[in-house]
Amino acid sequence: MMYFAYQAQEDLMTPLRFAAGAARFALDNSWAGQAGLPLVRNLSATYELISRARLTHHRPPYGIPSVMVGNREVAVTEEVVYRAPFGDLLRFKKDVELAQPRVLVVAPLSGHFATLLRSTVKTLLPDHDVYITDWRNARDIPLSAGAFGMDGYIRHVISFLEHLGPGAHIVAVCQPCVQSLAATAIMAEDDNPATPASLTLMAGPIDCRLNPTKVNELATTKPIEWFKDNLIATVPSRFRGAGRKVYPGFIQLAAFMSMNMDRHVKAHVELYNNLVSGDHEKAAQTKDFYDEYFAVLDLAAEFYLETVKLVFQDYALAKGELTFEGRKVDPAAIRRTSLLTVEGERDDICSVGQTAAAHDLCVNIKPFRKRHHLQPGVGHYGVFSGKKWDSQIYPIVRNVIQASA
Repeated sequence: MMYFAYQAQEDLMTPLRFAAGAARFALDNSWAGQAGLPLVRNLSATYELISRARLTHHRPPYGIPSVMVGNREVAVTEEVVYRAPFGDLLRFKKDVELAQPRVLVVAPLSGHFATLLRSTVKTLLPDHDVYITDWRNARDIPLSAGAFGMDGYIRHVISFLEHLGPGAHIVAVCQPCVQSLAATAIMAEDDNPATPASLTLMAGPIDCRLNPTKVNELATTKPIEWFKDNLIATVPSRFRGAGRKVYPGFIQLAAFMSMNMDRHVKAHVELYNNLVSGDHEKAAQTKDFYDEYFAVLDLAAEFYLETVKLVFQDYALAKGELTFEGRKVDPAAIRRTSLLTVEGERDDICSVGQTAAAHDLCVNIKPFRKRHHLQPGVGHYGVFSGKKWDSQIYPIVRNVIQASA
């Protein structure tokens, strides 16, 4: 009933948002000559905030039309090069013939679309041939596609790497650090020629026993049955994935927002003030952020529950107990893949030490192929986006990839 109640509320609010948008349009056009009046500016800002008070369930555009390669601006087009049941391998194809290292960006599947890594991709693009795991919204995937759990995620990563062929590199961000390390270990043990040349793990929960955060503590204070009974919903009949059990993206968004509610309230107050004052540049930055943040994706219930159980409750990978399709995952099998781990000093989602723990598991990677970087002054998102990602973290990632090519 939870999903039905949410959708009913959305349906009820749609006319109000439409009316607010229409009122703002009429106000801005009928009173165009009076736009400087305080009453007009305040009403226009109010109507805009009401019309924007919504969630969306479709992937936003990546919006990377071009990048600078050297001193030349090069056009970028998105190209699906491989389709899998629950996601596509998407290439950001540059309109230039250059032999560059192939990089698979493994995006989190945690309530948002892969477009959350837009700035990560944009920074990587000038120096690399970039691909991303473009996950689909589970509510749009029919039941005939089957279930999707931890094994399914790892299998998708392996399939994507096999499509890219030998010599590719992984940059995994947040949650999929576990699955990316597992996929690399399985491929190394099989002597798979497509085993990645380098593995960069950024702010991911390899061992959540270390410096547990509020996210970790929430996962351990309830039995897995509680998560199943209280957080799993059924997709309504109006969607392609009707009948599929999911962890709804709107629940994950609510959880994320509750961790920093004061910050989100402040951001919207500032947005209102910027709209009233006519500071369109600052207003646009805030709107762009929340357009992305409020685009939510439902997770297949199997994947969500297995992630909570195996990663956050049982610490299966860290304890040597994780399996893939019945096989034990053994990071000690990795020998020729370079390993870089990156953490943020102020990360309140994946704290210091949790990602670096990968080095203790990968005991057979030579020391000269291992590197850890702790970035001062950044939180979780600052590890893979923002000025310090661009200027201080990315050069290290680039150097590791180039040295491993």
